[in-house]
Amino acid sequence: MTISAANPSPLIVSFGEMLIDFVPDVAGVSLAESGGFLKAPGGAPANVACAITKLGGTSAFIGKFGDDEFGHMLVDILKKNGVKSEGVCFDKQARTALAFVTLKKNGEREFMFYRNPSADMLLKESELNMDLIKQAKIFHYGSISLISEPCRSAHIAAMKAAKAAGILLSYDPNVRLPLWPSPEAAREGIKSIWNEADFIKVSDDEVEFLTQGDASKEEVVLSLWHDGLKLLIVTDGGKGCRYFTKNFKGKVDGFSVKTLDTTGAGDAFVGALLVSIAKDTSIFQSEGKLKEALTFANACGAICTTQKGAIPALPSTNDALALIKSNPN
Repeated sequence: MTISAANPSPLIVSFGEMLIDFVPDVAGVSLAESGGFLKAPGGAPANVACAITKLGGTSAFIGKFGDDEFGHMLVDILKKNGVKSEGVCFDKQARTALAFVTLKKNGEREFMFYRNPSADMLLKESELNMDLIKQAKIFHYGSISLISEPCRSAHIAAMKAAKAAGILLSYDPNVRLPLWPSPEAAREGIKSIWNEADFIKVSDDEVEFLTQGDASKEEVVLSLWHDGLKLLIVTDGGKGCRYFTKNFKGKVDGFSVKTLDTTGAGDAFVGALLVSIAKDTSIFQSEGKLKEALTFANACGAICTTQKGAIPALPSTNDALALIKSNPN
């Protein structure tokens, strides 16, 4: 594996939301039944930024926080994880977003959000650190920042500036239906920027939601392909992932681990893959290199499910390499 922290790695900028997840201290109970909650930093783009630095990569986060204790706590967590924070700003009026997360017995989650509106939704185009965006090799984002204005316009402006500067665009929609006005609005909003991305990662559940088809069928997945794409990845939970490029396609098996909490597993996977892509973009043309990077990303995602919370459970390069070594395929 050619991943090392020795050389300064190219910058990956992650754009979007960071919030506080309140997770029940006992798994398998409803929010109403829960006696207590642990507070954990969350928000997919922030998790990805932290996953990147944990693996020796270089990342920055762009987003808005409430000028409150939770907001300052979250920015401190970014800094402690080595994530550049020059793209962060605070809102004096709005609060930092909160989410109550139910952990079901199988480690899967349900969400209840408090954002009406939260500070992350109020990021304006004029508050974007365009200089930071233009230093990136990769600009990564989700779809939650597309739900409402002014954040939607800021997201699109940031994306356009990155594209114009020749920066690779990475998109993980991270479907969170409770945040959208309706499933139709979610489908339309998520697909509204689909054709801009160079790299898209979707879960099998998200394929089913977006296509209303069977995610196990290749023709259903390929209905999400667009001509500007360099790589489309479908994650299949513990089973691993499928990959599609212009010239080749295939699957890479996952790793069998004792799953406690799936929070952040997809973000650990994306962070690992982006570190590999930032170091060597020939990955899009080399199936061997891509499979190696996806094996590493699968290992990172698997390890993340063995602990509670997202950021605390993010693996190091050595953790992932040890899992790969103990599971020769």
